[in-house]
Amino acid sequence: RMNAMKSLAVAAALFAAVSGADAERVEKIRYADFSSWYTREITESKVIGGKRKTIYEVAPSGHAAGNKPYRNLGGSPWATSNVYAKVSGIVKGSNSVAPVKRGGNLVARLQSKMEEVKVLGIINLDAAVAGTIFLGRMKEPVTSTKGPFTNMEMGIPFTKRPKAIQYDFAVMMPNVNTRTRATGLSAKKTLPGRDNAEVYVLLQRRWEDSKGNIYAHRVGTGRERFARSVPWTVGHRLPIHYGDITKKPFFKPYMGLLDGKKAYYAYNSKGKLVPVHEVGWDPAGTAPTHVLLMASTSCGEPFVITEGITLDIDNIAFVY
Repeated sequence: RMNAMKSLAVAAALFAAVSGADAERVEKIRYADFSSWYTREITESKVIGGKRKTIYEVAPSGHAAGNKPYRNLGGSPWATSNVYAKVSGIVKGSNSVAPVKRGGNLVARLQSKMEEVKVLGIINLDAAVAGTIFLGRMKEPVTSTKGPFTNMEMGIPFTKRPKAIQYDFAVMMPNVNTRTRATGLSAKKTLPGRDNAEVYVLLQRRWEDSKGNIYAHRVGTGRERFARSVPWTVGHRLPIHYGDITKKPFFKPYMGLLDGKKAYYAYNSKGKLVPVHEVGWDPAGTAPTHVLLMASTSCGEPFVITEGITLDIDNIAFVY
């Protein structure tokens, strides 16, 4: 009889395991197989050389020439750090995200690099640019180098509760322990310490007050950083932890709430791009209103990079 009971228990466990596997659902995010790209041709101002610059967007295949602001096309939820800038009347294009082939498939390649600007063929003013993709929109043309977050609408409406995100990726990390600060307005400066590549998914519950200020509570958190090279990895998973995680053993300070200088921006009901003040943690069972998802070759302050960090990424999906 004991043997029969054991057999039943084993069978039940096997059935539960199989049922659990069947129940799991992987839901790919639109355009996150990075198989189609929209290209733009930006003609830079003559004072900085007048070059034609190709800029890539994660969207349906297509092409446009001309210095025009880009708006997300074809229902694509993705924006990138590739921008058309017009600062003090000078037009510049920046491209740090582009498609590359890996094993016959197109993937997104993100790179930390220097955008070289030569004014009148004499003065060199380099700008440090990180390769970044995110769910949201970029406000163009970018008219100032102050606070890049103020040009980004970070996050999209989202009410589901996934247990993880899944993606394929590789990190190529140069063997240096320095960073470079370069704003394009002053000379480059070398700083100690190596920048990291990073991927994160944050779930928020947002609300707006009568003055148009946007606030949020954190609902779910998944955030990881890469300080060394990682070979091409398929089906990597980043778990999403719900509720207040500040007392959990895995918690790192960079997983905390985003406010002040760290606040991201969103459009309020008045059509103004304003900071989203994360002011608390919601209980574990709360439904979100928005999701923020970002992959980047930098995790530090704007215009500070470790040159040469490269992140290839593909097939980003939610796991339920």
